[in-house]
Amino acid sequence: MLRTRSQCVRQKTSNLLSIQNLVTRNTGTSLTGNRIKTLTPETVHDLLPTLDLALAVTSTLTVMRCVAEQIAAIEQEIKARVSLRPAFQQVLTVAGIGQTLALTIMLEAGDMRRFPSVGHWASYCRCVNSTKLSNGKRKGQGNTKNGNKYVAWAFIEAANFAVRYYPGIQRFYQRKKSKTHGVVAIKAVAHKLARACYYVLRDQVPFDMTKAFATQPV
Repeated sequence: MLRTRSQCVRQKTSNLLSIQNLVTRNTGTSLTGNRIKTLTPETVHDLLPTLDLALAVTSTLTVMRCVAEQIAAIEQEIKARVSLRPAFQQVLTVAGIGQTLALTIMLEAGDMRRFPSVGHWASYCRCVNSTKLSNGKRKGQGNTKNGNKYVAWAFIEAANFAVRYYPGIQRFYQRKKSKTHGVVAIKAVAHKLARACYYVLRDQVPFDMTKAFATQPV
């Protein structure tokens, strides 16, 4: 059910981005995600210059809201049928991770004892590069599809939430973004969170912002 939910979330995001792009291309106006969620058929018609464009946006909006309803229904069923194991309760202290993401990590990870080191865990979470080396020299890319795509998605989602709501992590993200692409910077945050989760689970301790991001919590 959690895997189905993640597919629905991606579909919802795709619909939202489609509306944003269509409105920006045709009006020069940039709408936030929250603004799009409040649109009505009347405001859509007032916003766009032609009936065809308004119908395209209204149709996509209807699909997006239908998917959102299914996501809510799935989440309700999941919470009624499964709960975090005691060993995973501390994951809720990690920045950006709520109940649904914690459940995803728990169910996809299984027994954490199968990961002998933080490097193995980070590789499973697709947070490290897959590179073939020979005699210390790079000989090409490895299999980038190794690992678990659902755990990888969970940490990317957590990274996006953490950057939005935790100033210390936001500063780390901005430093990375100033030197590289935004997507790479988000993956760097996801990598930090994944490594932190390993130690939180291994040692059964709360998340420590100072250790994870070399910054003081705000």
